[in-house]
Amino acid sequence: MKPFLLKDAVNAVGGRYVGDPAALDSIVTSVTSDSRTAGAGALFVAFKGNRVDGHDFMAACLKNGAVACVTEREPGEGERPAIVVDSSLRAIGALAAWHRSRFNIPVIGITGSVGKTTTKEMISAVLSQRFNTHRTEKNFNNELGVPWTLLRLDDGHQVSVVEMGISGFGEMRRLTQMVKPSIAVFSVIGDAHLEFLGDRAGVLRAKGEMFEGMSENGLAVLNGDDELLRDCKPNMRRVYYGCGGNCDVRAEAIKNLGEDGIELTIRHGGGSFHAKIPAFGSHTVYAALAAAAVGLELGMTGEEIARGIAGYQTVGDRARVIHVGDVTVVSDCYNANPNSVRAALDSLSALEGRRVCLLGDMLELGPGSDALHEGVGEYAAKKGIDLVVGCGPHSRFTVRGAEAAGAKALYFPDKPALLAKLGELIRPGDCVLVKASQSMGFKEVVQRLTGE
Repeated sequence: MKPFLLKDAVNAVGGRYVGDPAALDSIVTSVTSDSRTAGAGALFVAFKGNRVDGHDFMAACLKNGAVACVTEREPGEGERPAIVVDSSLRAIGALAAWHRSRFNIPVIGITGSVGKTTTKEMISAVLSQRFNTHRTEKNFNNELGVPWTLLRLDDGHQVSVVEMGISGFGEMRRLTQMVKPSIAVFSVIGDAHLEFLGDRAGVLRAKGEMFEGMSENGLAVLNGDDELLRDCKPNMRRVYYGCGGNCDVRAEAIKNLGEDGIELTIRHGGGSFHAKIPAFGSHTVYAALAAAAVGLELGMTGEEIARGIAGYQTVGDRARVIHVGDVTVVSDCYNANPNSVRAALDSLSALEGRRVCLLGDMLELGPGSDALHEGVGEYAAKKGIDLVVGCGPHSRFTVRGAEAAGAKALYFPDKPALLAKLGELIRPGDCVLVKASQSMGFKEVVQRLTGE
């Protein structure tokens, strides 16, 4: 992190300073909400959680060398210097926004209903071939994660890639005030968080709040194969990527190699180049195209971009392929919505062997949840999936849709029931997709299948 003075933090968060005035010239070298890391030079931000109240650790942090604390309550004896604020969450956001303003570098903001983290990692892999690239760690993409991401910026960084995730209206507007992206990348507008956003048009309105905080000199990099994004006309320059002929950066000659990845030709206004994505899943094509569009915008060559795409690595349980004897398990249980499940089924259908999908509930889909689950089951049948397994109260509709479309399907009301029969469902030579919303805890299903 690029250091700053304590008085800069006071001004940035608009808080009330309590303590020795001489301490205002102290240098802050890190910001943390973890008391275990609040040592010399740290600014400790106290949050009140469900189980632990960070305010209880302020005195210990100062004793260990922290410069000061940000607090929602009046500091007591041994809890000063302190910056008193109404909301620690708003304070950390304001501090991050100020810190971001200290850097005159390209900042790429990434959003969408599906593929944000994959796109973030792909863009970072490409840009790192030429630039010292700062990026979101893991998927710290919300109103708490984004500030921590921005506060890691330092003078060595030449470009920043920030993932921005939301579930309701107004959130993207607040994130954009912090991030101030110069390039906005949109993956797909899908059926996610419909419980809060209503429909896909609502999803686009919520995520499109990013454009409100961008300069007219900014760039929108949009998935041209998504009908809503194709019709989206933000007041700035636009580049469309996709497989359609009307896309500015498009994929041609796509060859799906199954577990070995995907080969393709990427064509753009200045020519074309060959690339290989070293990861399972057809959805990675769009991430590679978005990365190519950003790389070209920042002056990179096709050779550099292809090298970056080849260096991409899958993060966590996102289409992670695991071999267990003769069985191939695709662990994709980080999250799920209808768009991401269909993409996963597309990829599963390209594998050889008996194809089995273990699908859990997709959550936060609102009143249309039953129909959306049923549609996923129908899609699995149309893709030739040999066995569709649904687990969870909503997934009975997935099974209903699969059976109606002619697929063999089984239903389990809950995870314990599925785990009890798991050994009977899987045969040698099977390719098994495991996918559900994260709160369904399907990582346990993967662990039972793989012994991890």
